[in-house]
Amino acid sequence: MPKPWEEFRKKAEIIDPRAVFKFNHIFPLLIPFLILYMFQFSFVYVKPNEYGIKQVNIGFKKGIQKKIYKAGLHFVMPFGFEVMHRFPRNIQVFELTNSPTTAARGARIEKAAHIQTSDGFFVDVDVSIPYHIVDPYLVITTIGPGKLYEDNGIVPRTEAKLKEALGEMTTEEIYNSFIRVEKAQKAKTLLNEELKSKGIEVVHVLVRYFRYSDEIQRNIEEKKLKDQLVFTNQSKAKASGEEALVRKVREEGEARIKVKLEEGKAYVIKKNAEKDLYVRSKKAEGDLLVKLAEAKKTEWINQAYQKQGSEKLVGLKMAEVYKGLDMIMLPSGGAHGINPLDLESSLKLFGVTEP
Repeated sequence: MPKPWEEFRKKAEIIDPRAVFKFNHIFPLLIPFLILYMFQFSFVYVKPNEYGIKQVNIGFKKGIQKKIYKAGLHFVMPFGFEVMHRFPRNIQVFELTNSPTTAARGARIEKAAHIQTSDGFFVDVDVSIPYHIVDPYLVITTIGPGKLYEDNGIVPRTEAKLKEALGEMTTEEIYNSFIRVEKAQKAKTLLNEELKSKGIEVVHVLVRYFRYSDEIQRNIEEKKLKDQLVFTNQSKAKASGEEALVRKVREEGEARIKVKLEEGKAYVIKKNAEKDLYVRSKKAEGDLLVKLAEAKKTEWINQAYQKQGSEKLVGLKMAEVYKGLDMIMLPSGGAHGINPLDLESSLKLFGVTEP
């Protein structure tokens, strides 16, 4: 046992022997707490959304160290030998507004920027400025630790740059969103030129709201209402002209449709007439061919009857008359007798003579 503890034990034994027993049992229980106590002062936790920069106060490498520590536990010499400075690495927001309830949660809030326009009027402008630390080493060496990047960095420079950029606009131009965005972009550029060397980068300059004095505001609003009325009347007139043009186009379109429909009907009638004419002409041609064929047939039959052997053909045709008779009684003898088995006599009977 170390000498100090031994002396403490002897003194405790002289005062009360039971204290030695208590000490021997309690001291081992205190060891974890002593280790935890030492651990707490020897390690620093850098969060995922933070940078860590170590400062050595006593030792060989005294001063701010260039190494940037990321998330995790990092050893530092306790009792002031070393200090770990932590800076946020996520987006921070600086708000200039006279309505704190409209500001982003956790943002640094200052009064609205009081800006004089190029035509001599004053306007209060609510601005949101998201920014982030890109180089914590530059921040701590040029501005300082802790929240000094706000107090001595972004805060004192912002309104001056806003006045420089937004002050170029006239009273009317502030109402022009395109010009307003252009000047806000210029303010962002001016701020980054000032803060880049200090390890800070402005992401956006967002003009959220602006307000003149009540009298100027009222005059501007009245003028705007008059301008809007003129614009509304112009728009109505233009809309009426467009409606008339639409009606004209629609009427012309409907007329063209009717013309096309009539042309289509006439075309259909014409095609139907051509079809009927074609059918009738082809039918007439067919009937003519049939009649010509029948006439030709009759002509060929007549010619056949006029050639050699036609008398026999006539006799055979006349002989076919007998096919429909079941029985006939005719004289078979004498000058007028008929013998159906005697073909020569039958032919003579019908006037058919041999050639």
